[in-house]
Amino acid sequence: MRHVRLLRSRSVRVLWLSMTLSVLGDRLYALAAMWVVYEATGSSSRMGLVAAVESLPYIALGGAGTVVGRFSRWRSLAWLDTARAAVALALPLLWSPDAFGFALTLGLVLLLGTLGALFDPNLGTLVPQLVTPDEVAQASCLFDLTSRVAGVVGQGSAGALLLLVSEVQLFTIDGLTFAVSAAALAWLGRRTARRKSAAAARGPLPAVRARRLLREQRRTATAIAVHAVALFASAVSTVGLPPLLVARFGQGAAGYGLALAATAAGGLAGNLLTGNTLTTRPCDEQNWLGTYCFAWAVSGLALAGLGVADRMAAVIALCIVTGLLFPVCTVTFRAHLARFAPPARLRLLTVDQMAAHAASVAGMLLLPFAVDAAPGASFVAAGALLWCAATAGWYLAGRTRPLPGGA
Repeated sequence: MRHVRLLRSRSVRVLWLSMTLSVLGDRLYALAAMWVVYEATGSSSRMGLVAAVESLPYIALGGAGTVVGRFSRWRSLAWLDTARAAVALALPLLWSPDAFGFALTLGLVLLLGTLGALFDPNLGTLVPQLVTPDEVAQASCLFDLTSRVAGVVGQGSAGALLLLVSEVQLFTIDGLTFAVSAAALAWLGRRTARRKSAAAARGPLPAVRARRLLREQRRTATAIAVHAVALFASAVSTVGLPPLLVARFGQGAAGYGLALAATAAGGLAGNLLTGNTLTTRPCDEQNWLGTYCFAWAVSGLALAGLGVADRMAAVIALCIVTGLLFPVCTVTFRAHLARFAPPARLRLLTVDQMAAHAASVAGMLLLPFAVDAAPGASFVAAGALLWCAATAGWYLAGRTRPLPGGA
């Protein structure tokens, strides 16, 4: 497996291990933020507000290419993770179960979201520098594996940790993972500086106008649009799966946990299958959009299938299928973006980030009303919407040719 070959590089190995730990910490942080707010307020709507507040910086900074580009170096990312560690470690010291504690949590979640919105696209821009051009797709698959591992391990580790520590103390663990990540990124910054690489010598990446770039790269713009629709539609599963399982199958938290575990396990298996496929069949720039849209179209059918499933076994199978397809979509798109020059790659990652978070927030705000009215029909409608969008993208993929620069 080429994952193992990539990990023989010390730089890749250090970054991958630290990012895996950091993503796992993020899962713990998300759980802690939700449960701390729920226990203090007893309000589900305020839990949703926490999720929406965290997404706001991703949406706002999507149009601030110059600001985001100022952090396009390893050492800059190390400082961002140092700040995230400080914020996460401060919350248990400042927290109180009252209105002030809720306001404080919102403020710190907003700050962590801002730091994350600056960090994520720059990391995606810098990772291809660690590998050769023919290893970029495999590297995308390797770093996608971090979220798949966190999805499998995070559920169980969170449950075990909550037997030993409080929800607020999970922020301390998250802060420590950010500190480890910051140390790894600082080490990478020193290593690249010693090599006097071009990436270390240059300043912030120049800003690229998003509108012009998307007009030129229509295939990439299509993929971003399909991704946004996918995240909007997927919100129906986030808010609708628990009531669907209760109403149709009489399942409680155990059944919901089983469905989440099935999705996570499918994601892990999908990542490994995608990695093996890339070993024998590298990402084809001519056909990448068709593969991307086809995977989302099948995911739409699986989402609609959840709305009509009459057995719990069918729900678990559909969750596994959905999980299998997520890495195909993520890795295919990231491998395509890696073909762009760093300034354009950063701009496209930022735009995709903005569109994805805006669509996700819209779905979280609008779809609960549909779920309350008709849970099963909501899944069918959301799945049909995703299938239509992905099929339209698949059709466009066959009618447009790639342009220089990766489109």
